[in-house]
Amino acid sequence: MSPQHFMEMASFTFNLVGMVVCIGGLTLANRTRHQVLGYLMAGTGFLIAASPLLFAMFAGPR
Repeated sequence: MSPQHFMEMASFTFNLVGMVVCIGGLTLANRTRHQVLGYLMAGTGFLIAASPLLFAMFAGPR
């Protein structure tokens, strides 16, 4: 199985996990003590959710 096929199959899972991590990070960012950690978590969640699309963009058609 090629990596492209795997990313297409797992895109829903990546999107769901990324959204949960992003929402958790934004919730944590509301607290003033953990603001930087929350924004880092939100950015990481966005990258997780966008990873199938980013992989398709940078890997290109083969």
